[in-house]
Amino acid sequence: MHPFSTLTLGIFVAGYITARWDLVTRLYELAIFAWDYGVVSRAAKGFVVLTVVFLVVFLPVERLATREANLHPRSPGSGISAREQLRRQHDGLMRVFWPADLIKSGLKGVVVGWRNSALDVFVLAILDEVEPRNVESALKIGTLLRNAPHPVSRIYELCGQSALHVLGLANTPDTVEFDPPWIRVATVPGNRVPSVSCARALSIQVVLFERPLPGRMQYISLNPIALALGDKHGSARQDFPGSGEEDDENEERRRKEKKMQLVEKLKLHSVVKRIPSAKEKALAKIVNQINWAWELEDLLQKNVSRIGTRPKRSLSVSERVVESATTMRDIILVWLWDFVTVYVLPIIKRVFVLGLMSHRIAAEILLLVLEWRARPRYAALKDISATAQQVEIRLQQFCYWPMQYVTLRLRKNDWESVTTSHPDYIRFYNSLWLVANDVIIGIALGSYIIDNSAWVAEEISELLSQYTVEALQSSISWLMGWPAGLKLNNELAAFLGDLFLWVIDYWSSCIDALRPALPHIIWFIGFSSFAGASMPIALFSDLLSILTIHIYSFYLASARIYHWQLNILISLFHLFRGKKHNVLRNRIDSCDYDLDQLLVGTILFTLIFFLLPTVVVFYLNFAIARMAIILLKAVFDTMLSCLNHFPLFALMLRVKDPGRLPGGIRFELRDTQDLGLLDENVSKQSSSTSVIYLKSIPLNFKAMFHQYFQMGNRIRKHYLSPRVVLCLLTGKFVPPLNRKNLYSLQYSMLPARRAGFMEMWDAVNSLPSTARRRSTPVYAPAFANGKKYSRFEGVRARGNGQAIGQPPM
Repeated sequence: MHPFSTLTLGIFVAGYITARWDLVTRLYELAIFAWDYGVVSRAAKGFVVLTVVFLVVFLPVERLATREANLHPRSPGSGISAREQLRRQHDGLMRVFWPADLIKSGLKGVVVGWRNSALDVFVLAILDEVEPRNVESALKIGTLLRNAPHPVSRIYELCGQSALHVLGLANTPDTVEFDPPWIRVATVPGNRVPSVSCARALSIQVVLFERPLPGRMQYISLNPIALALGDKHGSARQDFPGSGEEDDENEERRRKEKKMQLVEKLKLHSVVKRIPSAKEKALAKIVNQINWAWELEDLLQKNVSRIGTRPKRSLSVSERVVESATTMRDIILVWLWDFVTVYVLPIIKRVFVLGLMSHRIAAEILLLVLEWRARPRYAALKDISATAQQVEIRLQQFCYWPMQYVTLRLRKNDWESVTTSHPDYIRFYNSLWLVANDVIIGIALGSYIIDNSAWVAEEISELLSQYTVEALQSSISWLMGWPAGLKLNNELAAFLGDLFLWVIDYWSSCIDALRPALPHIIWFIGFSSFAGASMPIALFSDLLSILTIHIYSFYLASARIYHWQLNILISLFHLFRGKKHNVLRNRIDSCDYDLDQLLVGTILFTLIFFLLPTVVVFYLNFAIARMAIILLKAVFDTMLSCLNHFPLFALMLRVKDPGRLPGGIRFELRDTQDLGLLDENVSKQSSSTSVIYLKSIPLNFKAMFHQYFQMGNRIRKHYLSPRVVLCLLTGKFVPPLNRKNLYSLQYSMLPARRAGFMEMWDAVNSLPSTARRRSTPVYAPAFANGKKYSRFEGVRARGNGQAIGQPPM
C-alpha cells in the first residue's frame, strides 16, 4: 500500500477511536467480563461438539445414501435411472388426451396421435388389426394421409407438429414387448375411460374430451367467439370523420386503452411473477389438435386398408357386364352435367354478377348522398334522419354481403377444421335472418296499415290534436293563472302565455292543412313496410320529430330566457359583494362600485329575482314535454336496434348447438369409480391414474348482448350524468345523444371501410367455376379389395375441388 494511503487510514482509525472512545471502553469491559465468567470457553466447547457430530454422523450418512442410490442404475453409463430423469424433468406426470367418443372395439390395434413431449401425448385414433411397424412406415411415407382433400401441410402448421406418431398398443397382452416411450391401452366397449400404462411415467392423467364435429362447425377455443367485427378503431375510422366514431366514443376508447396500459405496467411491477410452464404454453396447440381430432381420425380410418399387403383378383364376367352398364350410365350423366356446368351456369352467373354490380353502383351513389357533409364537423343527412340512417344501414349490409359470401365460399377450399371463418358465418346468417324477419314483419304490418290507412290517419290526427295542441294550450292557460297556488307575475305570465298560444294556434292551422294529406302519408308509410318493419318505425320517428318541432322551439326559447336571467342574477350578486367576473382570465376579481351603480344593480336584481319563478314554471313545462318526446324516440330507436342487430342466429345456435359458440374451456376432475374405471385395471398399473374432463364453455348471454349493455351504459352516461342535471338546473341546452353513438350497435356488424367497386368485382370473379375445376374423366372400372369405385362419383368429387388419384393400392 502507498505510504500516504497508510498514513491516511491510520489517521482515520485514530480519529474514529478518539470520537467513539466511550464505545471502545464499553466493548473492552464486556470482553473482560465474558472471559472472567467462562463465556468464551463454553462457546468454544459447543462449536467443537457440533463439528464432531457433523463429521461423525451427518457426513457418513449422506455418503452411504448416495452410494445406495447409485448401486443399480436403470440406464448404463448414467448415475440415475431414466425414470428418475423424467421424474426430475417432468415431475413423472404423463398426460394422455383421449377422445371420450372414440369407438372402442376391443380388438388389438395401434394407437396413433401426436407426441407433444416425452410425457405428453394426444390420441387421435386406434387402428385395429395392424402391425406397429407397418403403421410407422405408412406414417413416414404418408400412406395414411393419402387422397386428402386438401394439403396435409396445413394440418401440421396448425397443430404444431411435423408428423404423426405411433403412441403405443391397444388391447395387447402384457407379454408383448414394445418401446419404453410407448403406452399400453386397454379399452372396454362399455367403459368410457381406458386403462393406460407407461413404463416411463410415475403417474398418469387421462384428459377426456368430446371431439368437435367440424361438419357442424363445432370447435373449442380459449377465448370467446367474437360476434362483432374487430376493426372498428382502425385507420379508416380516423381518416373519415363522419364514418363511425364521435367524441364520446373516442374518449371511451382512449380511456379503455389507458386502463390496459396501466394494467400492463402493474404486471411489470409485481413482486412475484410466475413463469408459465411448458404445459401451459402448449395449451393453445392442444386446443387446435382437439379441433382436428375428428377429421384426422376419419381420414386415418379411411386409409387404414392401405397398410400391409392386400390380395388382388381379376373381375368376373358378371362384374364386367355390370361395370359396362354402369359406365354407359355414367357417361350420359357426366355429359348432361358438363352441358349444364359449361354452358348454362356460367351465363346465369354472369347475369347475376352484372346485376349485383349495377346494384352496387346505385347503392354507392345513394350512400354518397346520405353521407355528404358541407364541412367535416357538420352533420350528414343520415345523422339527422332515422329513415336515412336505416337506408344507409341496409345499403351497407347489401354491399358487405357479397364479400361475406366470397369469404365463406372460399372456406370450402380448406379443411373443415379450420375455424377462422366461423364468426363470419354467424354474422352473415344472423344479418340474413334479421333482414328476412324484418321483411316478414314489415309485410304483415304494411298490409294492416294500407288496409286501415284512413283509421290510422284519424287516430294519429286525434293524438296530435290532443297531446301537441290541446294539452299544451291547457297547460299554458293553467300557468297563466296561479298554478298550484304559486303567485306569479301576471303581466309576464300573460305575455309569455299569449306568445306561446299564438304559435300553437298557427301550428294547429298547419296541422289542419296537413290533415287531408295524412291518409296518403300513412299509405306511403305502410307501403314502405314491404322493405321491412324498420322502415315504418324510422318514418314514424322522423314524423314525430317533425310534428313536435314547435315543442322543441318552445323548449329552446324558455331555456334561453331562463339561462339569461340566471346569469344576470349571478352577475348582480357579485356586484353586491364588490366582485366582478373577469372574462379574459375566467375568474372573480375585486371591484369598487359607485353608489349609483349599486342602487341600479339592487333594483335590477330585485326585479329579475321576482320575475324568475314565472320563467321557471314555463321552462319546466316545456322541458318535461321535451324529455317525454326524447323517451318516445328512444323507444323507436330501441325497436330499430332489435330489428337490425338482435343476435337471433347466435341465440338459436346457443340453444340448438352450444358447441358452435365457444366461450372458453374448463377442466373438471372426475371420480374414476363413477366413470367406470375398473379396480382390477388400476391394480395392474404401476402408476396412479387420475381422470380430468376437458369441457368447452358455451358463450354466455352477457357476451351476446354486450353491445346492448354498452349502448345502455352510453345512454345512461349521457342523460343521467351530473352534467345533464346541471344543464337542466341552469337552463343550458341538453343535446340529444348523437345518432352515431346510438347506432354504433348496428355498425358493429359492418366493416370500418366498405369494399369498393373494383374490390367487389375482383372478389365475385375470383370464385372458381365448376367448369374450370373439372378435368377429363377416365371411364375405366376400378376395384380394390372387392369394392367398386364409381368414376362418376370421382368426377363429382373433382367438381367440388377434390383431387382424384388412382384407386387404393
